[in-house]
Amino acid sequence: MSGQRIFVTGGAGYLGSTLLEALAPRLHSGELDALVASDVRETPAHSRLPGVEYVIHDVRSPGLAPLLSARSIESVVHLAAIVTPGARSNRELEYAVDVLGTQNVLEACVAAGVRQVIVTSSGAAYGYHADNPEWLCEDDPVRGNEAFAYSHHKRLVEEMLAVYRREHPELRQVVFRVGTILGETTRNQITAMFDKPRIIALRGARSPFVFIWDQDVVGAIEHALRTDAAGIYNVAGDGALSIQEIAGRLGKKCLTLPPSLLRAVLATLHPLGLTRYGPEQVDFLRYRPVLDNRRLKQELGYTPRKTSREVFDFYCRTHGLGAGQA
Repeated sequence: MSGQRIFVTGGAGYLGSTLLEALAPRLHSGELDALVASDVRETPAHSRLPGVEYVIHDVRSPGLAPLLSARSIESVVHLAAIVTPGARSNRELEYAVDVLGTQNVLEACVAAGVRQVIVTSSGAAYGYHADNPEWLCEDDPVRGNEAFAYSHHKRLVEEMLAVYRREHPELRQVVFRVGTILGETTRNQITAMFDKPRIIALRGARSPFVFIWDQDVVGAIEHALRTDAAGIYNVAGDGALSIQEIAGRLGKKCLTLPPSLLRAVLATLHPLGLTRYGPEQVDFLRYRPVLDNRRLKQELGYTPRKTSREVFDFYCRTHGLGAGQA
């Protein structure tokens, strides 16, 4: 990455700040000439890394191209997205950030002559469908369900990226379809499931999860930057864990319900405000997309350092859960 000039959107977020911590030492070694972090929020002084330039920019707003041009940016890592919506979030806001924000970033990259853009998509882009293959590879279609805002928005983003690959081949794309991220400080919608006294399982469904260590997501991004890569890659650890295996490793029992019963319960409770989850959540649990990572290892040349099982056990240890408790 000698002399490289990198711009990161969503730099104040969980994954963005983790990436900056990994890249910042390369500024001091001379491998990077510039590392710019943008976010809609101001990064507090005590959280800023020496040598990193911090700018305030909302991906929903125009004006990114001049920021890139003025700094002669060569590679953009686009991480800005709403992964875990807050209580005040709504679908319109999430669409504006995830889809329109990505459109702004791509337009700015083309206008500023950026050579490479790395976009973190998600395994959710494949969608939650009964006819998904047991292991999804990058050539399988993206069919993100409209019922799930995040899944649908990732699908729309990927369709947009496909258009840009055809119309702007000069902009090298790396698209990472990331599995469920776990790390030492991870807290999100999925990890909240692991904190429950009992783990909900659906009768007749293994509901497998593929996990990826947050440091491996960063490692894959670093590798793509270093090698000036292009392509679409599933990012997940080897193997998968069923919901029953997850419960066992947490030392908890499963509450196994018929899918129809859970759907009816959620359909009743959600309109009353007694749960944030609607009946569509049944498909989220029942038809988990399971990511094949062979292309990541064989074509990109990056092998995750932890398997799905090892990532989950690491998460348990660092959060004092199940067999990971001291």
